[in-house]
Amino acid sequence: MIASPSLTLRIATALALALLTLAPASAATEVERVVSPMGIEAWLVHSPTAPLIAIDFAFRGGSSQDPADKAGVASLVAGLIDEGAGDLDSRSFHEQLEANAIGLSFSASRDQFNGSLRTLLDRQDKAFDLTKLSLTAARFDADAVERIRSNMLSDLRRADTSPNQIASKQWWATAFHGHPYERPVNGTQESVATITPADLRDYTRRVFARDNLKIGIVGNVDAETAGKIIDSIFGSLPAKADLTPVAAANPQGLGRKIMIDLDVPQSVVMIGGEGIPIRDPDFMAAYIVNEILGGGSFASRLYKEVREVRGLAYSVYSALLPLDHTAVFMSGTATRGDRAGQTLDVVINEIHRLAEEGPTEQELKRAKSYLEGSYALRFDTSSKIAGQLVALQMDDMGIDYIKRRNSLVEAVTLADVKRVAKRLLDGGLLVTVVGRPQLAAAKGG
Repeated sequence: MIASPSLTLRIATALALALLTLAPASAATEVERVVSPMGIEAWLVHSPTAPLIAIDFAFRGGSSQDPADKAGVASLVAGLIDEGAGDLDSRSFHEQLEANAIGLSFSASRDQFNGSLRTLLDRQDKAFDLTKLSLTAARFDADAVERIRSNMLSDLRRADTSPNQIASKQWWATAFHGHPYERPVNGTQESVATITPADLRDYTRRVFARDNLKIGIVGNVDAETAGKIIDSIFGSLPAKADLTPVAAANPQGLGRKIMIDLDVPQSVVMIGGEGIPIRDPDFMAAYIVNEILGGGSFASRLYKEVREVRGLAYSVYSALLPLDHTAVFMSGTATRGDRAGQTLDVVINEIHRLAEEGPTEQELKRAKSYLEGSYALRFDTSSKIAGQLVALQMDDMGIDYIKRRNSLVEAVTLADVKRVAKRLLDGGLLVTVVGRPQLAAAKGG
C-alpha cells in the first residue's frame, strides 16, 4: 500500500525527531538484562528522556533455513508479514501503522531474520499489537503474495545485470557450493517464482520461536514494564524453533580466478578467503589488521595504494564477515576495464605484503585510535543502540561488552597483529571479476 506523501512525511518527521533525542555515548550506555514473566530474555537501555520506544529483535535462521530448491523464502516472508495479519488485510494493516506513526520493518540475512519497531509512547499499545499480529498471524493473502513476489522478481532481474550482484552471486556460489550459504539471500528468479504461501507459513512456524529470539529495547521503560512488553509481543510464539541443521563450512575454490564477461563501463573485482570467527581469541587483532588493510578510514593501505597513489578506483574496501557457520575475509573494488588487471595486482600485493611484513607500530596506533574513538558512533541514537543490543546478543559477546570493547582493542600488541596478519591473509584467495577486464597480467591470488 502507498501512503499519501503528506502523511508519510509527518510520520517520518515524528520518528526522525524522536530517534535523534536519545544520543548517549557508549561509555554511558547502561545495559540491563531483563527476563519477562514468561522467561523471555531481553537487553534494556532505560532512557527516561526518550520520547519513543525502539525495539529490535532477531531470530536465528535467516535464509539458511530456506528449502534447498526455494531460495528467497525468508526474504519473501520479510516482505509479507506486515502485508496483512489477523483480521487486517494489507491496506488496513498499513493504515493502522500510518495513523499511529509506527515504524515496523523486517529483513532477512543468511543467518538471521530481523525485526525493527519504533513507536511513540502514546501509541505503544497499538504498535505492540500490530507487531504481535505480524509475527503470529500473518495472512499471506494471494494478492499480497503476488504483489511482493512481483517486486522481488523485478529486483532480481535488475540484479542479473548488475556487475556487483553478479560478482557476489558467483563468489558465494563457488566458495560455498552445496552449502546453504551458496544460495542468494533474495533467491533467484526461478526459485522465487515457485514459492507458495504454504512455504511462507512453514518458515514462520519453524523459525519464529521464543528460544530462537534475541531482543533489544531502548526507551523510557523500566525492567518491569519491559517484561510485560516482551510477553505481549512474543509470548504467544512457540517455545522452541524447528531449525534445519546447518553444517560448518570453509570457503572453497581458493586460488581460483573467475572472469565473467559483461558489457559495462567498469569492472567489478571481488576477492575473498577464510576469515577468523568472532569468538576466536584472535578476532580483535584480525579486526585491527582489517582496519589497517582496507577498513573504514582513509588511512588504510588499500585506499592509499589504489586510490591516492595510482588513481585506479574511487573506493576500495576489505571486511571481515563472521557468520554463524563460517568466517570470511572479503575485499573488493570497481575500476575501468583496462585497469582491472593492474588494480587486482595492487590489491593482492598489498594483502600479501601485510601478511608477510605485518603492520607498523604507527599503523597499529592509528587504527586503535580510530576504532576506539568511532565506537561511540554506534550508540548515538536509540535506533542504533537497539540494533547493537541485538547484534551483541547474537554474537554472544556478553552484556558488559560495550564497556570492555575499547580495552580489548587497546590490549592488542604489535606482535599480535603481525602474527594474526599472517594467519588471516596468508591463505589462498578466490577472485571474481565481472566486466570487460584486461587481465593478462593479473596474479589473481
